[in-house]
Amino acid sequence: MGVLPWVWWYGFRRHTAYPLGSLTESLTNTVFGFMRAYVLLALWDVRPSLGGYAAADAVTFCFITQALIGPVQIFGGMELTERIRNGDVAIDLYRPVGLQGWWLADDLGRAAGSLVLRAGPPLLAGALVFPFRWPSPPNLTAFAVALLLAAVVGFALRYLVAMGMFWLHDDRGLNAVTLVMSLFFSGMILPLVVFPGWLGGVARALPWSAQIQVPADVFLGRYSGAGVAGALAFQAGWAAVLLGAGGLMTRAARRRLVVHGG
Repeated sequence: MGVLPWVWWYGFRRHTAYPLGSLTESLTNTVFGFMRAYVLLALWDVRPSLGGYAAADAVTFCFITQALIGPVQIFGGMELTERIRNGDVAIDLYRPVGLQGWWLADDLGRAAGSLVLRAGPPLLAGALVFPFRWPSPPNLTAFAVALLLAAVVGFALRYLVAMGMFWLHDDRGLNAVTLVMSLFFSGMILPLVVFPGWLGGVARALPWSAQIQVPADVFLGRYSGAGVAGALAFQAGWAAVLLGAGGLMTRAARRRLVVHGG
C-alpha cells in the first residue's frame, strides 16, 4: 500500500482517539441546530416556500449544515499553519510525497473521523423532533460523493490560507476574512436560495457554496437527472481549480523557504 492511504488511516485514528470530546462537540452542534431550526421555522411561517424550500426543507437543511461543520471544517484552520510558523514545514518538504497530497490525505482522514463521530446526532435529533426530509437511495449515493468533494474543497481553501503564511507570517487576519466568507457564502448561516437577485447568483457560483449548499441540495433532492451530475461537476471543478492553485503556491513557497543549519 502506498504512503497516502497510511497517512489517511493515521489521520482517521488521530481524530477518533477522543470520542467523548467529539460527542461533546456533536451535542453542541445539535443544540445550535435546534436554535437555528426554530428561527428558520419562524421565517418560513411568515414567508412560506421562500427560495423554493418548504418548511421541512429548511429545517432539514439546518441540521445538515450542523452535521457538516466537522467534516468540511467550516471553523478552524490547519495544523500546517503552525508548522510553517515554527519552521517544521521543512521536515514536511523532505517527505517522499508532495506537501499538498500529504495534508490532503491527512485532512480526509480527519473528515472521515468527524463524520463518524459528529454527524449522526444532529441529524437524528432533528429527524425525531421536526418534520424532516430524508433522501432517496440514489440521492443518498450522490450525497456521499458530494460530501467527499465538499471536504476536498474545504481542504483546498484552508490549504491556500496556510500557504499564505510563507508571505504574511501571521494568519489571523486572513483567517478572519476567510471565516466570514465561509459562513456567509457557504450557506452555513442561511440557505443561499434566500439571497436575492445577483447576490444569490454570485453566492451560488463561489467555491464556498460547494461546501454546504450543494451537498445539502443534493441531500434534499433539489437536483434531478443531469442536475445531479452538474452539481457534482461544479464541486469537482472548484476542487481542481483550488488544488491547482495550491500546487502553484507550494512551488512558489519552496523557492521562498530558506532553512538554516544542518
